[in-house]
Amino acid sequence: MKNNNSLKNQNINEYLEISKRRSLRIERIRDYFKEQNVLEVDTPVTSKSAVSDINIESVQVTINDGPFYLQTSPEFSMKTLLSMGYGDIYQICKVFRDYEKGSIHSPEFTMIEWYRLHFDLTGIIKDTCNIIACIIDDDSLIQNITVLTYQEAFIKFLNIDPINNEISEIQEKYQFDKNLEIQFANDKNHYLDFLLATEICKKFNKNELTVITNYPASQAALAKICADDKKISERFEIFHNDIEIANGYVELTDAKEIYERFQKDQDYRKKNKLKIRPLDKEFIDSMMRGIPSCSGVAVGFDRIHMIAEGKKSLDELSVFSV
Repeated sequence: MKNNNSLKNQNINEYLEISKRRSLRIERIRDYFKEQNVLEVDTPVTSKSAVSDINIESVQVTINDGPFYLQTSPEFSMKTLLSMGYGDIYQICKVFRDYEKGSIHSPEFTMIEWYRLHFDLTGIIKDTCNIIACIIDDDSLIQNITVLTYQEAFIKFLNIDPINNEISEIQEKYQFDKNLEIQFANDKNHYLDFLLATEICKKFNKNELTVITNYPASQAALAKICADDKKISERFEIFHNDIEIANGYVELTDAKEIYERFQKDQDYRKKNKLKIRPLDKEFIDSMMRGIPSCSGVAVGFDRIHMIAEGKKSLDELSVFSV
C-alpha cells in the first residue's frame, strides 16, 4: 500500500534518535499522570458533528458513504465521560485541523488533553507547567515563570488596554496596514490576536515559560466568565519564548450557555461565509446531565518535542512530511 506522505532522504539515524527521545517523553507524561492518579482514556477520532469554533476548521471524511469529521480535539468526548462519572482523565491522541500548515502548524498533530476535577485557575496552571517541565525534562522551567493577565501584557508591551480600549483607540496606538484594517473590519478580536502573535509574544523572556491569564470574555471559548468581572474569562495560555504550547481554562458547565455560545459561533460563520458544521447534540445532552467543577488543558505535544530537540520546525522531527 502506497503511503501518500513523502519520505525524506536524510540521515535516518538522526530521526531514529529523535524518535527514541520522543518515546521517552511520552513515557514521562504517562508516569506523571499515573503518579497523580489520572486515568488514561481513549475516545473516537471520528464524529458526525464538528466544532463550531470560528478559529478552527474540521477535516471532513467519508465513511460508509456518509460525512464524518476528524476530531480537532477530544474535548467533547472527554467531557461526555466526565458527565458519566469519570474522575480525573487524560488522553494522548492524534487530532486534525484543516488549513493549518507552517513551521509550527500541521494539519495532523499529537495532543495531550486532560481534565482535573475541582482545580481552580491557579491549580491547573501549576499542573500544566509541571507537565511541560516533565516533558522537556527541565525542572528549571518551573523556577522562572512569568504570569501576566491578558490586560497586563497588552498594557506593559504596547500601552493598549485590550479590555476597555475601542478599536479606534487601538488603531491610534498601533499603525496597522490598511489592508489589515479592511480584513479585520469591526472585529476587535482580530486586532488583538494579531498584536499578541506579532508583537507581544516576541517580547516574552527567552527560554522561559510565560503564562497569559484571563483572556477577554469574547475569547473565552468554553471557559467560565470571571464572577467578579464579566469582561474577562478564566482562560489561559502558556508560551515558551513566542510559541504557544498550552491552552486551558476553568470549564464552563452551564449547558444553556454552552449552547448559546455554539449558536453565536454558527451565526458568525454564516455571516462571514465560513463552513457551517452540524453541532454535537450528544455533547449538549451530556452537559445537560452535568459535569463536576473542573479545569481542562490541551497541550500541543509536537511543539514541546520540537523545543526540547532544539529544532525550529515541526517538519524536522519526522522522516515523514505531511
